[in-house]
Amino acid sequence: MNAYTRFCAALSRWSLRAAVVGLIVLVVCVQWQVLGRYLLNDSPTWTEPFALLLVLYITGLAVAVGVRDAGHLGMESLVVLLPQGAQRVAEGLIHLCVLAFAVLMGYAGWEWLTLKWDEPKPMLGVPEGLDYLPLVISGVLMGLFCVEHLLALWRGQAVEPTGV
Repeated sequence: MNAYTRFCAALSRWSLRAAVVGLIVLVVCVQWQVLGRYLLNDSPTWTEPFALLLVLYITGLAVAVGVRDAGHLGMESLVVLLPQGAQRVAEGLIHLCVLAFAVLMGYAGWEWLTLKWDEPKPMLGVPEGLDYLPLVISGVLMGLFCVEHLLALWRGQAVEPTGV
């Protein structure tokens, strides 16, 4: 395993663990909302917007890990019908398309992040631009993972899925 693959594997493991921690915090946050609303009759105002923000981060990290582990939607059933050489070309095109999407997503996320950074998020008091940071993070991670797949394809190797 080369250094770039080890780096991407470590990023993927970190992303997956961060998504799991975020999911645990999300469950606790929603439970606190339910407890406050139905048992204490005093619903906290911050739990719903915080939970929504957590969903954005969890989804962005999980999608990036899905790209590295090739868990995203693909046309594998069509690709396997092609001859061996054409399969490699099709796989390369798929990874290039996902890379293009990742770059566009990261760029658009950065544009929105900088545009909305000075607006405070109601109920939380944090910048509204934090809603768009997961797009940037996920776009960068997806781009790195797509490059890893392209390099592995060029070398005739496979990318090992993330082990936690």
